[in-house]
Amino acid sequence: MVADGDYVAVFHSIHRVMKAEKLLKGLRFAVLLIPAPRVLSSDCGLALRYAPDDREAVERALADASLAPVEIFVKLGDTYVAVEPTES
Repeated sequence: MVADGDYVAVFHSIHRVMKAEKLLKGLRFAVLLIPAPRVLSSDCGLALRYAPDDREAVERALADASLAPVEIFVKLGDTYVAVEPTES
């Protein structure tokens, strides 16, 4: 479900993650609403997965809509590494 190099954005609530998904799909980004990986903390249990090629644009769109995630991770092998949001 999450490939090596994919990004996972974690939100505080189901409402926010679903609103973010709707926004990004409306902008034609290939995002996927997924169960938050067990090794990541998530208050709502859901997260958004997106490709490395879309990272900057996805994170900019979320920030512009005041829907910035609480945490962002990149999958590297068997682990998830926390990363800072890209600069707009």
